[in-house]
Amino acid sequence: MRDISDKSTTSPDDVGPEEAGRALDDHSFAERAARVRWLLFDVDGVLTDGRLWFSAAGETLKAFHVHDGLAIKLAQRAGLKIGLFTGRTSEPLHRRAKELDLDHVISASKDKASDFQAFLDDFSTAADEVAFVGDDLPDMPVMRRCGLAMTPANGAPEVKAAVHWVVPRRGGEGVARAVIERVLESRGAWRPLIDELYGG
Repeated sequence: MRDISDKSTTSPDDVGPEEAGRALDDHSFAERAARVRWLLFDVDGVLTDGRLWFSAAGETLKAFHVHDGLAIKLAQRAGLKIGLFTGRTSEPLHRRAKELDLDHVISASKDKASDFQAFLDDFSTAADEVAFVGDDLPDMPVMRRCGLAMTPANGAPEVKAAVHWVVPRRGGEGVARAVIERVLESRGAWRPLIDELYGG
């Protein structure tokens, strides 16, 4: 397994937000977005508002935004692969993943750095070909390595200071929709896709 602290093994394109040092302008964002093959989303605090609800039977309940689901299907139609990358697991999470026919799910992750490397190895993918959206401190190791790091408007301060783009929506309020729109727009794919499917 590659030691991510060893900068001598890092290619020029494998540069995370700490090296970038600030949010990207539109041109730099588009350059990184053009290399993206995978969009990975944390779940709690990104696709949901981060609150955990429990039924009387002790089951975890989650609320997902319908706009995110549509955007995910559009991204897949545009050729991107979509995955979830979360430290928790639940039946609603896996049900939503199955419903959307997601390409991969990493759940119950206790070490996101190691699990991210395993993901890259399993799919023969370079770090700069992955965009990741997370909201809290455990997501930082992935954000330091991925090609495009993003967080919701209410992400942790340390995360917001490190990412390439702070999404102007709070967790659970259509974050994935906003991310996918910007990524596809920057690749020149959003409007043609909308025109094709919905007549513009």
